[in-house]
Amino acid sequence: MRGAFAGLAAGDAAGWPAARHRSALLAGWARRLHRELDAFAEERQVTTLPVPFALNQPVAPLAVGPSDDAEWLAWTALTIREDRAEAFGRLAGRDDVRARISVWAALDNLAAGKLPPASGHDNPHHFDDAAAVRAVAFGAAGLDPLEDACVTNAEDGVLGAVATARAVAALADGAPMADAVEVALGALPPDTAIGHAAREALTAARAAGSPFAAVPALDAAVLDHVYSYGVAAAQTVPIALALADAAVTSARRTPGVEGFGVEGFGVERPGLEKFGAERPGVERVGAERVGAEAFGAGVSAAACLAPVADSAPALTGALLGCAAGYDALPAAWRERVRTLAGCCLPELAGADLLDIAGRLA
Repeated sequence: MRGAFAGLAAGDAAGWPAARHRSALLAGWARRLHRELDAFAEERQVTTLPVPFALNQPVAPLAVGPSDDAEWLAWTALTIREDRAEAFGRLAGRDDVRARISVWAALDNLAAGKLPPASGHDNPHHFDDAAAVRAVAFGAAGLDPLEDACVTNAEDGVLGAVATARAVAALADGAPMADAVEVALGALPPDTAIGHAAREALTAARAAGSPFAAVPALDAAVLDHVYSYGVAAAQTVPIALALADAAVTSARRTPGVEGFGVEGFGVERPGLEKFGAERPGVERVGAERVGAEAFGAGVSAAACLAPVADSAPALTGALLGCAAGYDALPAAWRERVRTLAGCCLPELAGADLLDIAGRLA
């Protein structure tokens, strides 16, 4: 569970949009200057792209760290046993919340008396991956995300949440990544956009052989370059499944670590064989290194897909982090991603994501 939470937060932090989300904590005039510089670059044909900056302000918000996806995951974990419509209903009318369009539309629907599933279906962005991000908490806890997903999403948006939760649940139970991916595919009918994209993504990534090699193929097979909407579940969930699968498969083929299975990445799990020390001539540290390398390869590749870098790295990180286990993740990332900034839900500023995961466990 801690691996899933920390993995999602690390992927959230790794994507370039994280700095944009966290810049919401800066003074409004700083963000206005950023927009003006962007307009200037466009008008004057300047190729230097402006990035968020803190002029005469504390720079802490711009440090590498989790942003929107990690905060909504934490909020979900903290409210997971509550009636989902009631939990979301308490957010309606607040002017200090930042969220996906599907969530805002659902909050408006709830405020108008329109309950689930209408709140998620009568929604201009019912197809986004807001529910898929929240589904990581449900999957880690072994719970069904459907009631939660139907508050804000419908169709592909709900299917993506169910598939994500099932994959995370399988990994939390110690299943190999390949099995978890198959469980996720079982929730994605082939005749849906997300189901078709998931199978195309897996085919492309497996043919490429590694996560980084798969980037051009996934760009061609899955990404929508006609309509710019980078958090559509039909793109981000398939990419996460494909890159997580490719990362584990590629790590297995790495010279010097061929003997390791993918089930535990060297992390002890109840009911599973302990990898490493019990195998003659093999050191346990080797297995953990495979976990860290697979995690880094998958998340980094997802971050390279700029159109979906807002959430695809986070979803990829959740899958690989759950499979590897918290202790197998890079130590620097484990420490950097545990403290939430409050850039979307101010009440979470300073909250410890791992403490929240522990309470959910």
